[in-house]
Order: sequence, then C-alpha cells, then structure tokens
Amino acid sequence: MKLAQASVVLTGASGGIGGATARALVAAGASVLLVARDRHRLSAFAQTLAARDGQVAALAVDLATTTGRAQVRDLAIARRANVLVNNAGLPCFGALEDIDDAKLELVAMTNLVAPIALTRAMLPHLRRQQEAIVLNIGSTLGRLGLPGFSVYAATKFGMRGFSESLRRELAGSGVDVLYLAPRATTTRFNDANVARYNRATGTREDAPDTVARAVLRTLERNTPERQLGFPERFAVRLNGLVPRWLDGAFAKHRLHLAGRPAPTPKEIA
Repeated sequence: MKLAQASVVLTGASGGIGGATARALVAAGASVLLVARDRHRLSAFAQTLAARDGQVAALAVDLATTTGRAQVRDLAIARRANVLVNNAGLPCFGALEDIDDAKLELVAMTNLVAPIALTRAMLPHLRRQQEAIVLNIGSTLGRLGLPGFSVYAATKFGMRGFSESLRRELAGSGVDVLYLAPRATTTRFNDANVARYNRATGTREDAPDTVARAVLRTLERNTPERQLGFPERFAVRLNGLVPRWLDGAFAKHRLHLAGRPAPTPKEIA
C-alpha cells in the first residue's frame, strides 16, 4: 500500500511503539487517527505532530468497551480509514501464581479480545475499500514462550493465530491481514523488573523507531508475517519444529524469575 494514500487507525498511539509509528506514518504522508485511553497524554502527543490540516485526529476511548470500539469505528468510517493497526496492549510479567484474576482478565481483554472485537466492528467498512489492511502488532512471545510471560505470551500467541486465521478467511476480499512481531523494545511499556530480567538473560532490545520503520515496510510491502531480530527469527523457527529442544536454553530465565543466581552448566543440562 502507498502510505500517502493510507488513512490509518492506530491504537495504543501514545505509547513507545505507537508514538514512533504515528510519527513515521505522518512523515510518510498517511492520515492517522490516534487512539489511546489517556486523554491528556494523547492530546499532548497529537499536538507534537507536524501535520497538515485534517491529517491527524485523536480519540481517547477504552477499547475494552463496546462503546469505545463503536466510537473508533464511527470516526474511522468518517475518515474513510483503510488501515487498522492493532497496537494497543498491556504488559504482564511475573510467575503465574503471583498474577491475580483481575490482572489476568484485564490483560487478556486488552491484548486479545478488544483488538479482535475492534477488527470485527470495522470489517464491513474495510471490505468496502478498494484496498484495506489490518496489521496486528504481536511479539516474539507470540511464538516463543518464556518463563515469566505466561499470560502475556498467551495473548500474543492468540493474536498470531487470529491473524493467520483471518488472513486465510479474508483471502480475495480486498482486506489483507498482516502480523508483525517485534522483539523486546526499549520503552516505558516494561517496568524495572523486566529490565533487570532482560539484562540478566542477555535479551536484545530494539529502539521504538526500529519497530516503526518495520511497521511502514510491512504495510508498504504487504508482508503477511514478519519477525524482527536475530537470533529471534532463528529461535522461533526452531521452536516451531522442536520446542522441547529449547526448554533447557531458558534455565537462566527461569532461575532469574525465581530469584536464584545464574545457572551452572549442570542446571542448564
């Protein structure tokens, strides 16, 4: 898709990846509807974007509600949106026993149920466009489960499955469904506990602008599925073929989560 002809709905627009993506889309000439929950933060961010009249609009809603999703749909129709980027999400890190039901349900709703429901709400409009794209922002953790991310990974595995299934369901309809999986990214999305975990386990991180550039390339090239980073690309492929082979490779992740020192060669074996 030519970005200068794109009218984009971008959820999670005021976050690290969302903000970088919004700036890149505007610079590329796309019209963008910024969607996020925090009205003041979203409004302040929208004012920083150097855009022509009407190029950028901002809508503060809770996508976990039917009313919020309907507001997005209605404004998207008014703006003749032809691209939906499902980027909004919540983090969830820690041992499963330490995550209460309220947090579990909120993360599942925000990361999986809400984007599916928003996509469903917008599909009739997207089908009427000459060319339309749904781009779901996933994660390496959508194909590679790690200790400490059981709930978050479950939502991202779900988003990847949703993307693949819907892509095949809509084949030939004029609506393409794409999936982009960033690896760990240096943003405020992750708290200090995750930062320590990433340092202790040698997890590589990308800058938000790196992910934003990948978003634009994915849209321009209409790439069905893309995983960012190496060795992550290799790891997710190996994990899909022989997942048990990789179990021992994450001993240091498991031990760090449990508050234990780095594993010995015996523990890794």
